Amino acid sequence: MSILDQIVADKKIEVAQRKSLFPSSFWEASPLFERPTLSLTKRLQASPSGIIAEHKRRSPSKQNINSSLTVSEVAKGYEAAGVCGMSVLTDGKYFGGSLDDLILARSVTQFPLLRKEFIVDEYQLIEAKAHGADVILLIAAVLTRTAIQQLSTTAQQLGLEVLLEVHNLEELEKSLMPSLNLLGVNNRNLKTFEVSLDNSRNLAAQIPEEFVKISESGISDLDAIRDLKTYGYKGFLVGENFMKTADPGQAAAAFINALER
Repeated sequence: MSILDQIVADKKIEVAQRKSLFPSSFWEASPLFERPTLSLTKRLQASPSGIIAEHKRRSPSKQNINSSLTVSEVAKGYEAAGVCGMSVLTDGKYFGGSLDDLILARSVTQFPLLRKEFIVDEYQLIEAKAHGADVILLIAAVLTRTAIQQLSTTAQQLGLEVLLEVHNLEELEKSLMPSLNLLGVNNRNLKTFEVSLDNSRNLAAQIPEEFVKISESGISDLDAIRDLKTYGYKGFLVGENFMKTADPGQAAAAFINALER
């Protein structure tokens, strides 16, 4: 069993447990559930940099990226740096995150927040909305076309934007549908954890123009972003490159300033 398969198996158990403790109606009564959401799509379309910064303490491949800072500190730093939005890891077992991180980030910022999670159930969409998310991630590698359609349609009905992540042409072709807003190409192989920006380059021409294109993972230098922009990418998800520093917000600000010069 690959690490991805294990994560998804564990996630299904976790979601079942959470549903038994907190029914959907509990989250629907949250004050944040009726909050008007913010559009990451519009922010990216209007931005000269397209940077989406990430809060990530650790990952299966790196046991400690940065656990010394609070999510509130990181979120405020990113917003001051001028990023388009922030990705918040909410998986606890493998990434050290939680839904509390999402709500803490929401409490101190006014930019779009992405719940980065292994979503396998509509219940997680309701959780996301109740904790202040504006965008949700769907991973094509772990979902059928029917599941993608059901989850993305429900997300949009809740006012959430949908970022669909693919790793190859097969995943892309099975996933294209009107109920998506953003199309992300992950440069990291989730089975081997190897990273190659050729993933984004090779798939760029296959992504229809109506979707905002985002390149994810392994983006650490300005030249890479400048190159990917020529392939039509509007968004760039940068996590570890900022989080591995003592001050992620300052690192993001310096990066964006250099990119826009």
